[in-house]
Amino acid sequence: MKKLTVVLAAALLLPAAASGQDTSLGGQLRIRYEARDPFAGPTGDLETFISMRARADLLAELSSDVSVFLQIQDVRLWGEETSTLGDFNADNFDLHQGYIQFEEDGSWFRGRVGRQEVDFGGQRLVGAVGWTQQGRSFDGVRLEGAGDFGRVRVLAAQLGNSLAADVDRDAELLAGYGTFDVADDHAVDVYVIVNHTDAADGPADDGTDQVTLGGRWVGETDGFRYRAEGSIQTGSRAGTDVSAFMLGGRVGKQFGNATVTLWYDYLSGDDDPLDDEIKVFDTLFATNHKFYGLADLFLNIPAHTGGQGLQDLAAKLAVRPHDDWRLAADVHSFRLAKTGDLGSAHLGEEIDLTATWMHSANFTIQGGLSFVFQDDAWADIGRLDEDMVWTYVMLDARF
Repeated sequence: MKKLTVVLAAALLLPAAASGQDTSLGGQLRIRYEARDPFAGPTGDLETFISMRARADLLAELSSDVSVFLQIQDVRLWGEETSTLGDFNADNFDLHQGYIQFEEDGSWFRGRVGRQEVDFGGQRLVGAVGWTQQGRSFDGVRLEGAGDFGRVRVLAAQLGNSLAADVDRDAELLAGYGTFDVADDHAVDVYVIVNHTDAADGPADDGTDQVTLGGRWVGETDGFRYRAEGSIQTGSRAGTDVSAFMLGGRVGKQFGNATVTLWYDYLSGDDDPLDDEIKVFDTLFATNHKFYGLADLFLNIPAHTGGQGLQDLAAKLAVRPHDDWRLAADVHSFRLAKTGDLGSAHLGEEIDLTATWMHSANFTIQGGLSFVFQDDAWADIGRLDEDMVWTYVMLDARF
């Protein structure tokens, strides 16, 4: 893979005209400073670091209905190479996206084959996780059909291949996602997501055949924008039957250059992990950064809630004092969905403050400051023993 990505990097630097085809080059450089106190685990000291994403991409139009997209990236921490003379093996290079696309002008159909980012709906269950420097992409096939009714997408992705080094089991993801325009400013999403993992070798049957079914209603009425959604999970997870669910709702309204939003999410938990049924909801391949606080204390649900599920009551304010500026303040109150043997379900509160300056269409500077006020339940599940402060400054240049 290292040699492949280096070859691709060199190919992107070749003059576009040499191919005799319609080609375009693009890229991104995103640098982010972060400070977090405590850094990780129940206890920890202040940590500061700078991470960087460098991406280069090439789009080649092979014909009127076939194109190729290649995107390579290097993700690293500053200071990761202790000797800039001694490290020249391109350790951090990777192929983030590489796919062939079939789409005829004016056609209702589009297909992609290869490595690609995928985001369904609001990225509640399948998303590209753009906040992380590395992002997420899938190896697979995606088919899309669109018309006056809306859009339907089907994805088949391979998550694991036992023939590959360091991979011991096959795993697949199958998903169908439909968005239907039911009226002006109103749309309904319905979806089914199947994730499968083979059982490991040995006497224990710990394979997964999990099915997630759900729907999402998005609309606007009398200036109020709202979203309501729900999902259920069934099948088996790690060899045990699953019966879990998620409910969420949001309503917002714009007042001049300000927008106020209220929302509530409930992800089911399991207060009896020793019985023969798993009741905690799994957020699968979601972009959780968008939903459960910007400090990213719930990136892996159910693991980061101790299997007890999550309740998130939030209020958000966004203001555009100028076309080039966006200011936001989010307040979250977190509780576990189930208490189990814990003394309390109250995890704590989080306040997220962000400011974004859009210098141009291609360059932005963003900064944020988050305060996390910890309560007993956060310590009881082994996640946070004290209050946390997190801050960042990020420069994002695209071309």
